[in-house]
Amino acid sequence: MSAVQISRSALALPQIQALAAPDMEAIDALIRHRLASDVVLINQIADHIISAGGKRLRPMLVALAARACDTDNARHHQLAAIVEFIHTSTLLHDDVVDESDLRRGRSTANALWGNAPSVLVGDFLYSRSFQLMVELDSMQVMQILADTTNRIAEGEVLQLLHVHNPDTDEAAYLRVIERKTAVLFAAGTQLGALAANADPATQQALYDYGMQLGYAFQIADDVLDYTADAADLGKNLGDDLAEGKATLPLIHAIRHSDAATRERLRSIVQDGQGDAMPEVLAAIQATGGVEYSRAKAVEYARAAERALQALPDNDATAALHGLARYAVERQH
Repeated sequence: MSAVQISRSALALPQIQALAAPDMEAIDALIRHRLASDVVLINQIADHIISAGGKRLRPMLVALAARACDTDNARHHQLAAIVEFIHTSTLLHDDVVDESDLRRGRSTANALWGNAPSVLVGDFLYSRSFQLMVELDSMQVMQILADTTNRIAEGEVLQLLHVHNPDTDEAAYLRVIERKTAVLFAAGTQLGALAANADPATQQALYDYGMQLGYAFQIADDVLDYTADAADLGKNLGDDLAEGKATLPLIHAIRHSDAATRERLRSIVQDGQGDAMPEVLAAIQATGGVEYSRAKAVEYARAAERALQALPDNDATAALHGLARYAVERQH
């Protein structure tokens, strides 16, 4: 994937992780402390998904946004934990809805414990996140996060409406991404700025950055479902196809294929034919679906970087630039 060319300096992922490490250690400790319940099954399932690893990208964004605003306090740690709880809850619910059995290279909670416990522990994480919000005693924080969780729920329903729908177009696809992915990125970066007492214009700039980054990240993720190695990706390749989800590479292929191929692709989406992956890959390759989708992701990453132009030129801002580039250049 071609590099995003923006004049501001950017850090590479290892540098970003090293810069964020002190904040992330504190956030991780807070997450684990506030996960605790006297219901053993809640602890088991919550620990399973939290300990699965991942990059902790969303809480890291909260921390970096706060540091980009030159904060010297740790008020953003609880906000970062809240964002991670909300994200983890959506993962538990997503895996049940999608009937997934693999995430980050490990069995999903629903595969190990069943659907009902996974949904209920997801509800526990949602409600725990709202307990943490109330402790902060900020109406603005509660409004941002209440609106965000509501939009995430809308995104889940929107995506469900498009399952096995071969008429899903790019605009509909982007509406799902906005609500399912981008709004939580945007809330996280806005909350980081809010915790740092940044002015409204800076809060808006970081909100815009998070929104554009969310689009870039999810589109790039959907490209990887057709291009990555399954072991690197940590999930089964073709899962989206088997679930009847038409993401951007396939949407582009359906739109630009000849009539016979278009009808075949439509039937694959309608029936959720995961074993038709070779046919789909051939059509995507013939129509340039991967290249088109990557270019779209890069457009959003560039827009994310442009949103940072008004921020101070410091290490945390350089890290945010680096994450925009990493989002579209990563291989898993």
